[in-house]
Amino acid sequence: MIEAEWWEYDNAEELAEQLAGDIGFIIESAIDARNECLLALPGGKSPIPVFEKLKTQKFPWKKITIVPGDDRLVDVTDPLSNANLLARNFMPLGARVIPLASGNLGVRQAGEAADARLNDLHWPPDLVWLGMGTNGHTASIFHGPDFDEALSSKKKAIGLTPDPLPPEAPVARVTLTRSAILTARSIFITIDGDEKKRVLEEALKEGAKSDWPIGRVLADAEQSIDIHWRKK
Repeated sequence: MIEAEWWEYDNAEELAEQLAGDIGFIIESAIDARNECLLALPGGKSPIPVFEKLKTQKFPWKKITIVPGDDRLVDVTDPLSNANLLARNFMPLGARVIPLASGNLGVRQAGEAADARLNDLHWPPDLVWLGMGTNGHTASIFHGPDFDEALSSKKKAIGLTPDPLPPEAPVARVTLTRSAILTARSIFITIDGDEKKRVLEEALKEGAKSDWPIGRVLADAEQSIDIHWRKK
């Protein structure tokens, strides 16, 4: 069974306060140890309260590099772009934000370009922060024709096409691979509600045999996973 520690919260404010504090500790520790910090952060609406709290902290932001853990294959100016969200929040503070997606490229070429960008960074990341869908996907590792490659590739990032495409964002994706995620010094997962808790508990118990993508992704993780769960 995958080793994980659960943290439970009654509301979004409580979760955001704790998570911002934990991420702040990771940032300060990384800069003390290596004079730089690399974070892989999620997009969407859920992380925004955490971002707002992080932005009030007095970090040496120019020493912090941020990449999306995954992104939609759209232009960086598109509202669907996770890089757009991260850039709007953290670039004004001085952080460097590296996009994964290249909206003018095909799926394969975009994945190759993302992998090349990540290979130019000082890997591994100090933190990979993951979410999870009710279908068990994490980052953009969905079931589909590229699922096995996302799990087995030694590249840091690939392009892939979920099948079926998610209705809220029916586009191809670029994502960190399982291999890249498992190199992280720390891994956080944030979820909310009883259904996601049930899915994640089952996935963690089943590991490499799980039908849930996140169980397959985290199988053989050597670090303990911190799971931040908000009740609904």
